[in-house]
Amino acid sequence: MTVDQNISSRINLMRILLISGIVFVHVPHDPETSPFLGLNGLFDWLRVFLGDSLFRIGVPCLSAISGYLLFQRGWDAFDYARTLRSKAKTVLLPFLLWNCGLLAVVLVSQRFGVGVGYFPDLWNASTREFLSYAFATEGLPVDIPLYFLRDLVVCIILSPVLAFLVRRYAALTLAILFVLAILPDLTLGIVLKKSILFSFTLGIFLALNRQDLKALDRFAAAGTVGMLAAAVLLSVGLYRTGPNFPWGLDLARNALSILGAGGFWLLSAFVIRLRIGQRLAATGSLSFWIFCAHYPLLVLMWMVWNRMAGEGQYPLFYIGSVVASFVILTASNLLVSRRMPAFYEVLTGSRGRKAKLSAAAKSYSSAGSASNGKPAMTQQQR
Repeated sequence: MTVDQNISSRINLMRILLISGIVFVHVPHDPETSPFLGLNGLFDWLRVFLGDSLFRIGVPCLSAISGYLLFQRGWDAFDYARTLRSKAKTVLLPFLLWNCGLLAVVLVSQRFGVGVGYFPDLWNASTREFLSYAFATEGLPVDIPLYFLRDLVVCIILSPVLAFLVRRYAALTLAILFVLAILPDLTLGIVLKKSILFSFTLGIFLALNRQDLKALDRFAAAGTVGMLAAAVLLSVGLYRTGPNFPWGLDLARNALSILGAGGFWLLSAFVIRLRIGQRLAATGSLSFWIFCAHYPLLVLMWMVWNRMAGEGQYPLFYIGSVVASFVILTASNLLVSRRMPAFYEVLTGSRGRKAKLSAAAKSYSSAGSASNGKPAMTQQQR
């Protein structure tokens, strides 16, 4: 099974949309500017809607995409050793470079009293805690969003076992993992976020069973509206009861973060038809750059803001930091990819090169098809 152009474009579109949404999840605040205080009315509810409801769907959805792509060619074509070598370069190495790079910067800056309170206190951390900040062995890394890459590595290592289980006991495996994923106050230890394990396994199931990912596209409008309505209702409950959510609401929050992925996929069915959707789908490795770099940038802006701004202006920081993040990250992505392409390839796990090769292939194919009204020749025909 191969991924056709429509599905490939929609996957790329989902990546940039969801990772851009994850930026909203990580905008810093302190207890005095918590959205659950309701000091800014509708604006604070919007923060809860975006950061605690709608875009919590991002990580599970990205996990499902990763599992699907890993087995898109089927079980027989899966080469475990080759996969481990490839993912060590495209997932593990970027995780280590970005996280350990930030760790070194924080370590040096805290030596001079800068960054204390904004990042973990590395100089007073135990060896066990320090290793976790560096490699996410037991808890969140210093670059918090990168726990996703850590958990993705674990899922890739477990992928033959997960594939075996969904081939033999699909319903039971998915049911157990789903229940474990949504139950509050339950940890698995092997992964930091339980929904990643379920969603990754679901992606494997969809790939191995050759599920038609466009089968429900006719329900795109209804599915999108349903997903958005559920996120709105959930955010109302979260806003009224947070930050310590009741057990049932926490359960609903976990469930929506997983089930909402279907709504986002249906949303991509008609967004990809728009010009802006096609342009977003062509942004390539920008989504990975935003994912890895946005958290340190947001914290840096929060540190500067707290030194310069007065009280009661948090909405200005929230909006300004999000806009500034997208501008800075887009510009820096373009600058580094052009000025330091080799370094850029390492930082993005060769995603930039893959995007260029894909674009070149499309251009070559289009040029060949257009010449004399004849299709482009294949290598065998040549």
